[in-house]
Amino acid sequence: MDLQKHAQQPDSAPRTAELRASDADRDRIADILREALAEGRLTADEHAERVEGVLAAKTVGELDVFVRDLPIAHQRRPGHTSAPSRPTAGAIPIDPDDNVIAVFSAAARKGRWRTGRRIHAYAVFGSVEIDLSEALFDHQQVMIKAYAVFGSVEIRVPENVSLRGTGGGVLGSFEVDPLDATDEEAPVIFVDGWAVLGSIEARPRRGKLVADIIDRVQRKGDKSLRRRHLGH
Repeated sequence: MDLQKHAQQPDSAPRTAELRASDADRDRIADILREALAEGRLTADEHAERVEGVLAAKTVGELDVFVRDLPIAHQRRPGHTSAPSRPTAGAIPIDPDDNVIAVFSAAARKGRWRTGRRIHAYAVFGSVEIDLSEALFDHQQVMIKAYAVFGSVEIRVPENVSLRGTGGGVLGSFEVDPLDATDEEAPVIFVDGWAVLGSIEARPRRGKLVADIIDRVQRKGDKSLRRRHLGH
């Protein structure tokens, strides 16, 4: 973008084509190219060339160039369905797959780890941190049951998942920032529980995207190309 020109028009919003492309945007274009290859609209060489361009693209406008001549890119996308407020019947087991307990201490689950369908967190005069921003999701629906008694439970999730909360506080605080993912296949995280003279908080970690969704381009495209453009 021309910085001088931009400075002369501070009140004008950037056009959609000039917006910086996200990994989710690249995933969408890569899916269209994959389908075009399967339908015979693109040759293998054309597909490889376009995937390389997608991985190198900086803006939404640059991405659109690679699918402009494909009919699927101009089809109306179906309306988005909001994630449910409660887990689907039978999707979450009764017994927890993981217990995170802090009694007069601190406990955490973070980094690259696999989540179960049900996680129980107990903070009694202590603190629990559950960070899902780099986690691997084997299931679409995940329940976190949290209890904070004179303690705190802090939950962080990627910003491209759906997040729901049902709980309360007794002389404490229960705060969940709802999220709605644009991808209907994205994980849905339910946070439930009680805070008694303590706090339970669940929020997105901005700039973090669930790896299962990001890795679609890497699995469907050329891994070496992605490593080269991302500097890995």
